[in-house]
Amino acid sequence: MNSMKWLTEDEQATWRAFLHATTLLEDHLDRQLQRDAAMPHMYYALLSTLSETPGRRMRMTELAECTKITRSRLSHAVARLERNGWLRRENCPSDRRGQVAVLTDAGYEEVVRTAPGHVAAVRAALFDRLTPEQTRRLGEISRIIAEGLHQPEGADLPWLR
Repeated sequence: MNSMKWLTEDEQATWRAFLHATTLLEDHLDRQLQRDAAMPHMYYALLSTLSETPGRRMRMTELAECTKITRSRLSHAVARLERNGWLRRENCPSDRRGQVAVLTDAGYEEVVRTAPGHVAAVRAALFDRLTPEQTRRLGEISRIIAEGLHQPEGADLPWLR
């Protein structure tokens, strides 16, 4: 006997709506950042993440885990961001094999320049469409989902608080 618990009709509709909305949102934000800053959303996420860390620096392995990017993809992204002068790599003082990604002053200025347009795109696509109660519930639901999925050991992700 098959013990598989299939999605109900309502669950299937909710799943597909969620998947469709998140795909459209990611595409919308990627197009906005390509247009306004000539960078994909993933690159902005790296710069933004580093802009919020102490010393604007993070070990490459931790940055890859925190942003859910493979190490090879991260290495490629960092190389491009280095060519733009927005990041630099340094050797990790505590581990000779490790490297640290450091947001440069020019990279920080790019985040500051790009952030208002990005925030406006997020606001228009998401928060302007929701009531305060829906926003609160979306945050609660998102945190529950994220907490149920794998997180790096000891990661301090402020958006999960």
